[in-house]
Formats: sequence, structure tokens, C-alpha cells
Amino acid sequence: MANTKSAIKRIRRIAKQTKVNKARKSKYRNAIKKMNLLIEKKKKKDALKFLPKLNSELMKVTKTGVIKKANASRNVSRITKKISAL
Repeated sequence: MANTKSAIKRIRRIAKQTKVNKARKSKYRNAIKKMNLLIEKKKKKDALKFLPKLNSELMKVTKTGVIKKANASRNVSRITKKISAL
């Protein structure tokens, strides 16, 4: 356990930030799942309509450091490729 006052404060701060990061990660994962579901059901029009929202969500979590930029770019690239294959 932490001994110093500043270390105790850091533990509290980390706990709060962990909750925020988990919420952000959950939101972005749900967006990817929704997109994959649209692709699976072969709804190209809906998938194309949802793509900017997904891209926005990925960029938000990238900006805050939850995932890395390359990871977000890879996800967008793969999903775009799947949509164009429909």
C-alpha cells in the first residue's frame, strides 16, 4: 500500500481514470460490434451510413490514448475493405 500522501492521491486518481478508460473502450468495442453485425447481415447502405460515426468514435479513443493510432487506422481499413466487398 502507498505510504506517502501524494501516492495515495495518485491511487485515487488512477482508479477514477481507469473507470473512464473502461467506459471509452467499451463504447468503441460496441461500435465495432455494431458495424460487424451490419456487415454480417449484408446491409451495405446502413454500414456506409454508420462508418463516419465509427471512425469518429475510434478517433476519440485514439486521442485520449485508450488505443493507439495504428490500431484505429487498421480497424477502419479492415472494415472499409469488408464494406466494399459486399
